[in-house]
Amino acid sequence: MSTEPRLAEVTEPEPAQQTAPSTDQAVKETLEDYTLRFAPRSYRRWTPMVVATTALGGIAYMADFSIGAGIGLAHGTGNALLAIAVAAVVIFVTGFPLAYYGARYNIDLDLITRGSGFGYFGSVLTSVIFASFTFIFFALEGSIMAQGLKLGLGLPLWLGYLVSTLMVIPLVIYGMSALSKLQVWTTPIWLLLMVGPLVYLVATDPGTVDRFLAYAGTDGDGGISTASVLLGAGVCLSLIAQIGEQIDYLRFMPPKTEANKRSWWTAVVMAGPGWVVLGALKQAIGVFLAVYIIAEVGASAAPEPIQQFKGAFDAMMPSWLVVPLAVVLVVISQIKINVTNAYSGSLAWTNSFTRVTRRYPGRMVFVLVNLGFALALMEADMFSFLNSILGFYSNCAIAWVVTVATDIGINKYVLKLSPHAPEFRRGMLYAVNPVGVVAFVAASGLSIAMYFHALGDTLQPYSPVAAAVIAFVLTPLMAVVTKGRYYLRRTDDGIAEPLLDEDGNPSAVTYECHVCRQQFERPDVAACRTHDAVVCSLCLSTDKVGDHVLPAAL
Repeated sequence: MSTEPRLAEVTEPEPAQQTAPSTDQAVKETLEDYTLRFAPRSYRRWTPMVVATTALGGIAYMADFSIGAGIGLAHGTGNALLAIAVAAVVIFVTGFPLAYYGARYNIDLDLITRGSGFGYFGSVLTSVIFASFTFIFFALEGSIMAQGLKLGLGLPLWLGYLVSTLMVIPLVIYGMSALSKLQVWTTPIWLLLMVGPLVYLVATDPGTVDRFLAYAGTDGDGGISTASVLLGAGVCLSLIAQIGEQIDYLRFMPPKTEANKRSWWTAVVMAGPGWVVLGALKQAIGVFLAVYIIAEVGASAAPEPIQQFKGAFDAMMPSWLVVPLAVVLVVISQIKINVTNAYSGSLAWTNSFTRVTRRYPGRMVFVLVNLGFALALMEADMFSFLNSILGFYSNCAIAWVVTVATDIGINKYVLKLSPHAPEFRRGMLYAVNPVGVVAFVAASGLSIAMYFHALGDTLQPYSPVAAAVIAFVLTPLMAVVTKGRYYLRRTDDGIAEPLLDEDGNPSAVTYECHVCRQQFERPDVAACRTHDAVVCSLCLSTDKVGDHVLPAAL
C-alpha cells in the first residue's frame, strides 16, 4: 500500500469501502450548488455580465437606507458622508483581492480563507462569522419588508416577519440557476423605483439639497468630528462581509481568456469590490431621504425605508399609487437580497457542519436553520437597535476580511510565504494555521473590547480602525514568524495533471471519484491514500476514518 500515490492518468478504481456515504439527493444537491467545492468549468456557462448582474442584484437591500439614515440622524450629514466614504474605501481595497481569487479560481470565500492563513478547520471560525452576517441581514431586510406589509396590507409585524421568511424558501432551493433569472429580471424595476423619486425631489425642490447638506444631527453641532466619523464608519463596515455573498456568485465566472479579459475584469471589479459604490450611494440617499422625511413628517419615521420612499413617492404621484409602489419596491428589494442571504448562509453553515462532523446533511437543512435564526431576531425587534448590533459585528467582520485580503496581497505576492494558488482540500492543509487564526482572534478580540469601552471611552470609536490595523500588521508578522510552514501539509496531491491550464485557469480535465462515482474536474480531486484512484473534495470532507486522506508529506 503506497503512502505517496501518484496518478499519471485517470485509472480504473478498485472496489472501495464507502467511508463517505452520500444519498442520491445529497449528490444532486451539492452538484447544483457546489457546496464545499470548486465550481467546474462545465457548469459555468454564464457570460461575465450575467454573473455580474446576478451578483449585483443581491445588493438591492434596503438596509443601506436605514444605515445611512441612522448615521446621519445621529452625527449630521457631513460626518455621515465622510463615514460612508471611509468605509467604502476600506471595503473596496480589501474586497478586490478576495473577488479576484473567487472569480479566477472558482471557489467561495470559505475555501479561499482555508488556504489564506486559517487552515482546514481554522476557517470554521470565519464560516460562523459569515453565516451570522447572513441571518443578521436577513432579519434586517425581513423587518423592513414587514414594515412595508403593515403599511400596505395592514399585516401585524409578527405576521409580516413570518411571511418575509417563508416566501424565499421556494426561490433559494434551486441555487444559482433560479437566482440568476430572478436577479436579472428584477434589477431594472428596482433601479427605476429607487432612483426615480430621488431625481424628482432634487429637480423639483432644490431646497431639499440645502437642508440635506446643512443637517447637524442630534449628537453634534454639524461640525466634522473624528469620533463621529469613525463611529459611523464602524456601522458601515459591518457590510464588509458582503464580499462573501458577491463571491458566492463570482465563483461561477467563466475562465479568463485573451478574448474575454476586458469583460471578465469589468465584471469582477463591478460585482466584486464595486458593489460598495452602489452601497455607499444608497447610504447617502438614506441620509437625504431621512432629512427630507424629518422636514415633511417627523423624525420618528425617518429611519424606516418604507416611510422614506412613501414620502418621496407622495411628492411625485397620485396618493392612491404611493403606498402600492412603496410596498412593491420594498418587497422586490427584500426578495432580491434575502434569497442571497438564505443561499449564502446555508452554504456557510453547511461548510462548517460538514468539516466538524464529517457528515453532509444537505444544504436545505441549513436554509431552514438560517431562516430560524433570522426569524428569532425579527421577532425580538432587532430593527430598533440596529446600529448597536452592526457596530459590534463589524469588528469581527473587519478582522476576518482584512486578514484574508492581507494574506493574499502581502503574504502571497510580496513575502511569497503563502502559496500562490489557493488550496482547500482536506489532507493538503493543516488543521489550523496560526497565521490567520492568531491575527483574526487578536484583531477581533481587542477591537470588541474597545467597542465595549474596556479600554476607555476615548478609544471606543476607534474599534473598527483597531480591527483593521491589527489584522493588517499581525497577518504578515505571523507568516514571517512561522516561516509559512503551516500553510500546506503537503505540496503534492498525487496527480500528475497540473491544477492550472496554459492560461492559468483551473484545469477542466475530469476524473471519476471512486467513492461517489461522479465526474469531477482536476482542482476538485486528490489521489486516494489507500487505492490507485482519486477522491473528490466532498468525499474527503465526509471521510470519517481517514481512509482516503493523503498523509502529511515527510
